[in-house]
Amino acid sequence: MKFKWLNKSRIEQRKGRNCWAKCCFELTDFSTHAVASVVTKGNSDDANGCNPEGNTAWLRVCRVGNNFAFHYSVDGVNFYMIRYFHLPADPAIKVGLLAQAPIGDGGVRVYENLSIEKKTVKNIRAGK
Repeated sequence: MKFKWLNKSRIEQRKGRNCWAKCCFELTDFSTHAVASVVTKGNSDDANGCNPEGNTAWLRVCRVGNNFAFHYSVDGVNFYMIRYFHLPADPAIKVGLLAQAPIGDGGVRVYENLSIEKKTVKNIRAGK
């Protein structure tokens, strides 16, 4: 899934209000673009990952059982893991897209090349 940036775009999987995770491509408090993530299991954390150049990123989430991995790419070909975590989730979970602008006037978000696939990955850390 490819995101063109303007403030924040994210993919999210959710079991309920207190059990969810998201991977974002966003503008940080330091005026850089970052791939960030949040995992909520009762309490939320917030982890900034890398700061890719440009205003476009591809994001991927992989699941094996109740283990998840978030990956990003700057070219849509080479993906790098930014987070691996366990989330107590049901076999079927809600997955969605969200654009937000917590402050400011917001802007345009472009979602391209969206796909949701049910397939087995051999290496969740590599996303393959």
